[in-house]
Amino acid sequence: MIYRIVHRTTYKYKYPVSVGNHVSCLKPRSLLHHQLAHSELRIQPPPATRTERVDYFGNLLCFFTVQEPHKELEVEARSEVILDGNATPWPQWSLPWEEAARSLPDDHTPTGLEAYQFVFESPRIRIRPEFAAYAFQSFTPGRPMPEALLDLTARIHNDFRFDSKVTNVRTPSEEVFRKRRGVCQDFAHLQIACLRSLNLAARYVSGYLRTYPPPGRPRLVGADASHAWVSAYCPGIGWLDMDPTNNLVPSEGHVTLAWGRDYGDISPLRGLILGGGAHTLKVAVDMEPLNS
Repeated sequence: MIYRIVHRTTYKYKYPVSVGNHVSCLKPRSLLHHQLAHSELRIQPPPATRTERVDYFGNLLCFFTVQEPHKELEVEARSEVILDGNATPWPQWSLPWEEAARSLPDDHTPTGLEAYQFVFESPRIRIRPEFAAYAFQSFTPGRPMPEALLDLTARIHNDFRFDSKVTNVRTPSEEVFRKRRGVCQDFAHLQIACLRSLNLAARYVSGYLRTYPPPGRPRLVGADASHAWVSAYCPGIGWLDMDPTNNLVPSEGHVTLAWGRDYGDISPLRGLILGGGAHTLKVAVDMEPLNS
């Protein structure tokens, strides 16, 4: 499967911005089952400086500075990604989840050390007794870790309602847990908080999800959206992805953009500006299959 993805972000400012320093995280990763074939970033107004680098987590970032006065900033990322199968296959058997949690601190291999850093709190995700208590309903004694992960994913999907009006990018998981409402970012943060509260390693994954139009209606260009899901580390198997918003294992409909401890590590576009005042933000995503 080959996807062409266009992700357009437009800021409109009330007053001119005299200078803006920005960093984008809009270049999909290349993985074993998932290869980036082409990527370009179009920026208006054209930046005076522009550099690329790989961050601590291996994500591909672009730093740019716009130095001319402007009342609108448009950043358009165009990518083509080739997907060949799914991510790490889900096993029929694994260690009980308690053994997986106990083994992480003593695993000094490069893979184990990389995973262990995702056991701890991060700026947007706290470890709380209420998260552990909720997770324990799925992580019963001796239960294989993949089975428990899928059960927790299903429970979050069933217990929480998708509602884009009750949260924002800074809503804490504790509030989402109380309200039982949120969006994909909230559900990913919540599941990660539950797993870390059991001393399990879990990371936040951002990307894109292919959407389908209602029967008999055309696909609307720009109507897709960025998405978020969860990846948990299972010793002896690797990282296992799950999507609590849709209660499924990510497959050929998911394109991975980046991963980190939480959303704050990999927000698509962030920066500092001088001037501008109030602003409006519009985001449009189009994920088109080229060989379906």
